[in-house]
Amino acid sequence: MRRGRHSALAAEPHLMVRLRGMVWGPAEFVGLPPIRLTAKGFLAGGLAAGAIVGSTVAGAWYGITGLAAGEGGLVCAALLVSYLCGVRAGRALVGVVAVLAVCLALQTPQAAAGFVLAERGRVENVVVTAVDGGSADVSGRGRYLCSVIDRNGVPMKVRIWRGCEQTTRPGDAIAVVYDVKGRVPPRGVEGGGSALDALSGLGGWLAGLVSACAVAVVRSYRLSAPDRAPRPSL
Repeated sequence: MRRGRHSALAAEPHLMVRLRGMVWGPAEFVGLPPIRLTAKGFLAGGLAAGAIVGSTVAGAWYGITGLAAGEGGLVCAALLVSYLCGVRAGRALVGVVAVLAVCLALQTPQAAAGFVLAERGRVENVVVTAVDGGSADVSGRGRYLCSVIDRNGVPMKVRIWRGCEQTTRPGDAIAVVYDVKGRVPPRGVEGGGSALDALSGLGGWLAGLVSACAVAVVRSYRLSAPDRAPRPSL
């Protein structure tokens, strides 16, 4: 009886180490992580982040609906998660990377549209025909939506919220920037900014994704081959 209890106590530390390795990665190195492994982690994260943003921007630029909506970015996020699972990274870190990659893919379409409008957009004044508003946005402030017509009297299919304020009334003129090729919906003009400024809001998501991916890859390092189940004898 004592021998069985002693064996169970001796197996507990090994079990905890194994569970910790499954959750956070084994990280079987002493001191600083191997430089080659660190570079591999940053490279994987950078390529994935670049593919997520690049595919969405390309979709907005060339009018490819699926890519412009972020579907291509979600595919890239899934491929990155598959890669991390393939190198047996810690489950918790894989989950963090998955959340950051999906959030980046969902945030990019608006930034990509701003990039296209900054590059080849034209500004013109439109006339407000109706104002609906008061609904709270994510910042808690009321958002107003203006229905507008262009200079030819043709109603625009989208309602404008940038530049549409509480004091805006029907008959007022507001500035709208539109894509000369019609591949990106028009939006109200709100300050200046270059094409890179349109993507600057993604900086935090990009940094977080690349860093989390690097940590996941680094902590997947193993000195020995993973345990395998013994093959049944014939």
